[in-house]
Amino acid sequence: MKISGRTFVVSGGASGLGRACVQTICASGGHAAILDMNEDQGQALASELNNTSPNSAKFLPCDVSSTSSIADAVAAIVSWTQETGKPLGGIIPAAGVGNPGLILDKNLRAVDMESVDFVLGINLRGTLDLVRQVLPHLAAVSPAASDEDGERGVVIMVASAAAFEGQMGQVAYAASKGAVASMTLPMARDLSRFGIRVVTVAPSMFESNMTAHLSDKVRTGLKKAMEFPARPGRPEEFASLVKQAIENVMLNGVVIRLDGATRMPSKL
Repeated sequence: MKISGRTFVVSGGASGLGRACVQTICASGGHAAILDMNEDQGQALASELNNTSPNSAKFLPCDVSSTSSIADAVAAIVSWTQETGKPLGGIIPAAGVGNPGLILDKNLRAVDMESVDFVLGINLRGTLDLVRQVLPHLAAVSPAASDEDGERGVVIMVASAAAFEGQMGQVAYAASKGAVASMTLPMARDLSRFGIRVVTVAPSMFESNMTAHLSDKVRTGLKKAMEFPARPGRPEEFASLVKQAIENVMLNGVVIRLDGATRMPSKL
């Protein structure tokens, strides 16, 4: 699929990995709908991109844990695509949270279910809810006349290395990301009749808002677990793989690890 002339929906698009995806999409001639709860960052990014390419980005405040908030954002996106004449091309649900906690701590206190629900509500439910609400509109898009495969679009979800090697205190996070990875193939099978592909990227430690608050001790421990390169991934490296996933029609129903051969230990 060509990015140019298509609109892509990116949740968590105002910062981190989502922001890098938005920037890459717009730099490639595409349009980006930026969904985020941080209005200042979202509006600033949209303004920056629109200064270079007018009307290529639109910010929409959205809480992906709220079905009604997603519905409002999707309705606005559909109206925007009708105004610009740039049909939907894909969905990149990149909003995510960590909130670590042991399932049972040293004082025999079990993890709080509000904390678990918060993580699952954004990372898993929020991903699935955004995708399902955009899909009817994506499936209604006519394939490009020059596209012999009849492709309509692509869903690119974000899992994590924690889906495979979750550390202590990551039960909720690993569960949410493991579920995202697990639904990749069945979702691809569900959507194949519509010419819509599904790809999931599972990054290790990348520079983002989520990792910005890690202590120096934790960062040092994480670096010891890395092979090559011995550093966190950069958002633009993540976005580069997302670009390839959009453009390469043979990528479908697969979870791609993006981790520099890092395998996380049980604890740091």
